Amino acid sequence: MHKLISSIITVLTLLLVAVPVTALEHDLIRVAISRSGTVATLDGDGLLALSETGAAVVPQTPVTVRVEHGQVALNGVAYHKLRVTAAGPVRLNSKPYRGVLELSVMNGLLLVVDEIPLEQYLVGLINSEISSTWPMEAIKAQAVVARTYAVAKREERRTAPYHLEASVMDQAYDGSGLEDSRAARGVYETAGQILTYHGAPIQAFYHASCGGKTEDAANVWGGVSPPYLKGVDCQYCASATSSTWEQVLPLSKIESVLRLSGLTAIKAGPKNNRGRLKSVLLVTAHGTVTMPATKFRMTVGSTVIKSTNFTVHVAGGNAIFNGLGYGHGVGLCQWGAKQRALDGFTYSEILSYYYPGTELRTVTDAR
Repeated sequence: MHKLISSIITVLTLLLVAVPVTALEHDLIRVAISRSGTVATLDGDGLLALSETGAAVVPQTPVTVRVEHGQVALNGVAYHKLRVTAAGPVRLNSKPYRGVLELSVMNGLLLVVDEIPLEQYLVGLINSEISSTWPMEAIKAQAVVARTYAVAKREERRTAPYHLEASVMDQAYDGSGLEDSRAARGVYETAGQILTYHGAPIQAFYHASCGGKTEDAANVWGGVSPPYLKGVDCQYCASATSSTWEQVLPLSKIESVLRLSGLTAIKAGPKNNRGRLKSVLLVTAHGTVTMPATKFRMTVGSTVIKSTNFTVHVAGGNAIFNGLGYGHGVGLCQWGAKQRALDGFTYSEILSYYYPGTELRTVTDAR
């Protein structure tokens, strides 16, 4: 048994510390899967942890790690950083992840980064972003835009502790527990393919449903939109569950979230060139406050106010919102892509529609 454990340690240590620099640069992605809390549980077959000095720790599993005095403590010993792997997926708080989990402390909280081959990450992502029951061409389109987004962020954040967050702040990712054969097929049949503009990876933003028109990126984030993010007409997402929505919120709750007092009415401001609200007027006992619609949505909650394409009126102390679409509206409309796939379009045709002027290339061919 001791010889077996020794052999496992030797092999896994080599896997952890002998990865070529070129592989790290071109094949791996670093995803922050947890950056809150101070305690976590790790489990997995043949679980092995390596410290920053390369010292190996083979804990009895499951094992609890916690933040103590700004370091990661395991079995009563504190480390600046731990890299954890196993013979199969590593389970973090019972959720399985492929690759190597790197544990450290950031701002007093436990930061867990999944360092994983890009293609494996994408297989785990598909069912977090859409559904692998969708048409295969829609799955392929999702794989390409998610790969493009990840590659662009990896370059943008190459000196940061991680490249992506595993949430809607970047891309939803829930580990390997949602992998299946259709997700894998969509990823591997588009292996390495990304969208480019003038040879460089694009800003591959996407959202759930646009409600009839995708948005001009400049209307959401300011600046000047690249030509491929100026918005297109889209009547394909009408069947989306979020195509139309209504939300009723007490004015008192909105007051609390926005830190206002004496709120008596909310009015829609002017619309932008894509038909979404530019601003919201908040009428209070002390005057009217004008707030950008995008800021209003994010402050109240992006899952509450699902888009900036809405009307609003006040009745009985409540604000009643009625809207179209779900998300910021920029780039690919996921539900629109689903319908276009059902209509017989290929993934490349779907992508060229939502990102006009772009070109499909492989990661190695893009600059």
